[in-house]
Amino acid sequence: MSTLIIIDQPPYGSWEGREALDMAFSLAAFDQPVSLLFCGAGVNWLRKGQDAAEVQQKSIERNLAAAPVFGVEALLADRSACDQYGLDDAALLDHVTITDLGKELTGRFDHVAFAG
Repeated sequence: MSTLIIIDQPPYGSWEGREALDMAFSLAAFDQPVSLLFCGAGVNWLRKGQDAAEVQQKSIERNLAAAPVFGVEALLADRSACDQYGLDDAALLDHVTITDLGKELTGRFDHVAFAG
């Protein structure tokens, strides 16, 4: 049973996205196929070179870099949100796939969960 977790929250200022990331890692730890899709302001999670010191939090960049090691199958970024926030392949973390959010994508998963 595959799961897609959708994060549309910005990376800092709210714990909802981090809780969704923890859920993805937990599912993967139990050999459950899980992928993460970032859309809306959530695509900013995937931005290279984040400095979270201003908001007095740790950067989530290391957590996301470790996602494949923990068994998360894919890190996906919604194309229209990337365009909105000026993100292209060069600005995104390694191993991120830009895709289109829609029924064709979500239909590939048995479960779809929204963070927030």
